[in-house]
Amino acid sequence: MRDFSVSDVWLIVGAVRWTLALSVIALIGGSLGGLLVALCRSSENRTLRALARGFILVFQGTPLLLQLFLIFFGLPIVGLEINPWIAAGTALVLNTSAFLGDIWRGCIEAVAHGQTEAAKALNLGYFHRMRYVVLPQAFRIAVPPTVGFMVQIIKGTSLTAIIGFAELTRTAQVVNNATFAPMQVFALVAALYFCLCWPLSRWATHLEGRLKVSGR
Repeated sequence: MRDFSVSDVWLIVGAVRWTLALSVIALIGGSLGGLLVALCRSSENRTLRALARGFILVFQGTPLLLQLFLIFFGLPIVGLEINPWIAAGTALVLNTSAFLGDIWRGCIEAVAHGQTEAAKALNLGYFHRMRYVVLPQAFRIAVPPTVGFMVQIIKGTSLTAIIGFAELTRTAQVVNNATFAPMQVFALVAALYFCLCWPLSRWATHLEGRLKVSGR
């Protein structure tokens, strides 16, 4: 055991970049997947709606930790070796896709029905209705809840410590095991998570307020 030092502080602070990198991967991949899920969920095709609904139920209805376990420990059993980076990224992308897909499906349905009817009257097909009429309006509605959900993505990265991914929480565990200074270590980690999440929460609240004002 050794004393908790400034070098340990910088080691923990430096691990923030891996938390942010994993969050960005989850947000980008989850946005692409979420858009696909939202479009399928609001599709006129019954099969696509059912598949999207099943995907959402599975990934919203099971803990992210369990999803990490199944990917990291389960895939090698069937012959697919996987490292913590890929396992963490895959689990977070799939989980984020399910939640954003459901959020964005609600935003698509929040667009005034008259807009869709007007697009149909102009003989626009589903793709063009979505691209030129529905999605631009849904995007404006979706910004506040999407920014708010980014907070959950950042917090969710902490669970990847359980599979050995060296993000903020895992690095703090390693430092704590070496220094046995849990108060200093985890108070610093809590402060860092707060610095990452609080501005996003405030931004989401601000955007929501602006949306309500502009919608009057």
